[in-house]
Amino acid sequence: MPRQARIALLGTGTVGGAFVARHQRLAARGLPLPTFELLANSRGVFVCDGEPEASLRSAVDAPRADEPPDIDLASLRRGDIVVDATASDAVAARHADWLAHGIHVVTANKLGNGAELLRAQAIARAQREGRAQYGDSATVGAGLPLLRSIRELVAGGDAIHAVEGVLSGSLAWLFDRYDGMRPFSGFVREARAAGYTEPDPRIDLSGEDVRRKLLILARAAGIALEAHEIRVDSLVPEALARADDKSLEAALPSLDAPLRERHQEACRGGAELRFVGRFDADGASVGLRALHAGHPLRGGEGTDNRVAIHSDRYAERPLVVQGAGAGAEITAAALWDDVLRIAP
Repeated sequence: MPRQARIALLGTGTVGGAFVARHQRLAARGLPLPTFELLANSRGVFVCDGEPEASLRSAVDAPRADEPPDIDLASLRRGDIVVDATASDAVAARHADWLAHGIHVVTANKLGNGAELLRAQAIARAQREGRAQYGDSATVGAGLPLLRSIRELVAGGDAIHAVEGVLSGSLAWLFDRYDGMRPFSGFVREARAAGYTEPDPRIDLSGEDVRRKLLILARAAGIALEAHEIRVDSLVPEALARADDKSLEAALPSLDAPLRERHQEACRGGAELRFVGRFDADGASVGLRALHAGHPLRGGEGTDNRVAIHSDRYAERPLVVQGAGAGAEITAAALWDDVLRIAP
């Protein structure tokens, strides 16, 4: 009989905490689950005795370390699972090494397949060499059947011509709510208070998060796209880009005038604004677009992600995938979907 897989959870923030909480709920339903070997964060590495709740409390309450700890996963063996709930480039850089040693990786960290092409290629190669699986459903669409759909279409011989989507839950929420009457900066403050944006909302407004997601989608479609090949229309004006942490709040109103003007222009043409990432035969782009009635991305509400896949099979009308695309609970559920798919 195959031995039970064990989990090493890296990252104990909102997503990591939601991952542990979902473990409790799934266990209460009697589902057979992998055991937790350890939890790790920027404060240290915390060994579990099967149940992760106490270790999570210790990890969150531990004093901050002067230097990031070296995450020693020597206790893991072939068939175990690393769950990356961080946004760390250093952790993503180790994905390929773990895979090559037969350790599965499940990740919400976009800096694996969404960073430089050489890293994404190393991850693909390591999966084959180590006969290990890479679960990245949580990196785009928070677990929507999106990456899986694209990969299965390609594996079935379909040709993907274009993929376009509202890929940021925070920007989807902002442009669903923005009415051109109230300042856009006020909606940004609301989104930040609700936890929809990063603590520094410029990370969302810059389009960098969407660029990484578009890279992941393109590579799933078999296109070797590089980050510098994507044109990005950032929403961050120069005054806001230059602001330090202390003056960030005071600089937010610099968003208002340019976005009010773009909103008015869209309204005059009977369109609505959406922040869209797209790749096709002509290239790849990320930015604000005015969408007219009937456009496949114009629907959706709140934090919904909405993605249209144009292919030989879906030539007349695209395949549209839509659903909630933001939130720690949804992301944690996507991580568990991949864990339970992989675990023996």
